[in-house]
Amino acid sequence: MSVKIRMTRIGRHKDAFYRIVAADSRMSRDGRYIEQIGIFDPEHGEENATINEELALKWLKQGATPSDSVRAMFNRKGIMAKFAESKGKKESK
Repeated sequence: MSVKIRMTRIGRHKDAFYRIVAADSRMSRDGRYIEQIGIFDPEHGEENATINEELALKWLKQGATPSDSVRAMFNRKGIMAKFAESKGKKESK
């Protein structure tokens, strides 16, 4: 089972916001997911996105692949840097 970290769309017509979730890559965009990692409202911008860093790092360490938009968001929030740092520490031992 390949796990992806991606966004699922929720909200009303022309008033969308997104859940950031860990989901099986074979599931549909708005289908079943394993765990919710955060919420993103594009109306308020990325700086107001709520992301649980511990859960995001947990899924990244387990091999989950983030989508392009989620990867960019994680880069801006510093989560990918923390992941790379923890990955480097593990390899150096």
